[in-house]
Amino acid sequence: MAGEIEVTKELSHDPVVDGFSHHAENIAHDREPYGPPGLRGLVANPFVLLCAACSTLGGLLFGYDQGVVSVILVMDQFLAEFPRVSETASGAGFWKGLLTAMIELGALIGALNQGWIADKISRRYSILVAVAIFTLGSVLQTAAYGYPMLTVARFIGGLGIGMLSMVAPLYISEISPPECRGTLLVLEEWCIVLGIVIAFWITYGTRYMVGEWAWRLPFLLQMIPGFVLAAGVYMLPFSPRWLASKGRDEEALLSLSKLRSLPPTDRRVRQELLDIQAEVRFHQETNKEKHPNLQEKGAKNSFLLEMASWADCFKKGCWRRTHIGVGLGFFQQFVGINALIYYSPTLFKTMGLDSSMQLIMSGVLNVLQLVGVTTSIWTMDSVGRRKLLLVGAALMAISHIVIAILVGKFSNNWPAHRPQGWASVAMLLFYMISFGASWGPIPWALPSEIFPSSLRAKGVALSTCSNWFNNFIIGLITPPLVQNTGYGAYVFFAVFCVLAGIWTYFFVPETKGRTLEQMDHVFKDNSSVADQAKRHAIEVELIRAQQEVAHREIAARAFEDGVDEDGHVKYASGNQDWVLQGSFMNHTATAVNLIQYIDDMSIIHAHSPNITFLLGETNSDYSNLNMCQVEGVFGSSI
Repeated sequence: MAGEIEVTKELSHDPVVDGFSHHAENIAHDREPYGPPGLRGLVANPFVLLCAACSTLGGLLFGYDQGVVSVILVMDQFLAEFPRVSETASGAGFWKGLLTAMIELGALIGALNQGWIADKISRRYSILVAVAIFTLGSVLQTAAYGYPMLTVARFIGGLGIGMLSMVAPLYISEISPPECRGTLLVLEEWCIVLGIVIAFWITYGTRYMVGEWAWRLPFLLQMIPGFVLAAGVYMLPFSPRWLASKGRDEEALLSLSKLRSLPPTDRRVRQELLDIQAEVRFHQETNKEKHPNLQEKGAKNSFLLEMASWADCFKKGCWRRTHIGVGLGFFQQFVGINALIYYSPTLFKTMGLDSSMQLIMSGVLNVLQLVGVTTSIWTMDSVGRRKLLLVGAALMAISHIVIAILVGKFSNNWPAHRPQGWASVAMLLFYMISFGASWGPIPWALPSEIFPSSLRAKGVALSTCSNWFNNFIIGLITPPLVQNTGYGAYVFFAVFCVLAGIWTYFFVPETKGRTLEQMDHVFKDNSSVADQAKRHAIEVELIRAQQEVAHREIAARAFEDGVDEDGHVKYASGNQDWVLQGSFMNHTATAVNLIQYIDDMSIIHAHSPNITFLLGETNSDYSNLNMCQVEGVFGSSI
């Protein structure tokens, strides 16, 4: 029906002369939402939730590997096969750190390469590549004999995990409605922590098994969610923003419609698609202006353009975003989280707990982190990213300082100071809740929101690489730091918690409720007069193209659906014949003008010869406007 045709933005009465367009950055407050924010918004978008949940299984794999290692490293069955990491071996701290850090090194390389892979073959198919590599690493870890083979296997597994950790938040950010994007992005961190919890308690149980399968079985089981993810990829739609970047606009519209559970003609869907197209065109034209000599086809130019686009992440228009993405990855690791996860049994030992209680409390630690992350499902889109980072940094710093004081004063004789030992344990648990509610999910979520479409995959890759590189450094330095400094490790992390809060206050903006296309306005780095003029021209061109399509369809269907041989127009509203008030044709009128004229209670120009109606009063609900079906419009009838 022609009535299902809707146009997303309004031009003035004479669009040819004084057309007006506005980029998405200017409609932060009057954009029509898809639904309520946060969890309530997910009820309105169940398909998006299902797609996001499937893609975040990569986070489950990452978390599972972390949880596996924390217990396996203290298993007697494992140490019998790999004595090099036993506490009694020479240089055990270094070899243990290298083993745990190899997965971070692999993930660093995997995340870096996933940037161009996700741009080239799509976010969807790049997930399959990552799962294949991760599965290979899992097989090798399960079958490992000797320290070198296990180290290489963990490196290969790390490649796959790094690729998944980069593409999952990227994909989620590009398919999510802005009202609940933060809530959906929390799923990445939530799955990471869930994987840690599952792996920890599985390995806690398998340590009672006799023989090498006590540690081989947990490595084998991590392949199961990988297979589930590979199967689920076939139900995932392509990212509409990736499709638009490839010029596949019709497919982008259908994908967006499916993700929003709305017809392709819905006004909100059309508006979002237009904003996506405008942003893609703007950055593509900007890229051509920056690199005019690299636009011709050819392998050499393609390679040089790829390298130039990586360099663009550090230039004007993007460097502030790169700084924030990389900074978040740095501080997320240097506030001490993975040091506590990897080496929590060792840390609890310094607090005076026996070996059994050390493992149990490590499991409790992970569960409380999951509790903290779960709270951010509510707070991410209500409180906002920036406030959570500031409060979280303060609470974590307090926790580290209190623990450092208690360990420094009483660690020489914990049996005589049991209350102080448990007080330090309590502060460590409080730290985990604070981290899970703030610095756990946001460094995974925010980078995928802030970069422009042309550099989003590469920007997220750089941010994820920062996370993995600093994770690698923490994995190397934590064992000797804990062994040689005692309470100094907590002072070290407390300092970085304070620095994280200061850095957030001065540099990190709020992105809550903004669309991805509004980030230029948030950062004000592509908002010069020239940039605004370019955006204006692009949007006017896109709007007019959309109007021409709508005009042709309405004109073609007007007679077909509603004009009888006497010149009367039949309306579905009551099947009444409406008086034709004369013959008039305004060839410049567009479908957009129709909506504007109804607002003015003026004349509708039907875009067909000899069809003009004079309206009396209108009803504000004209979402199903059409020349042959106007719901709620009243006038004179015969």
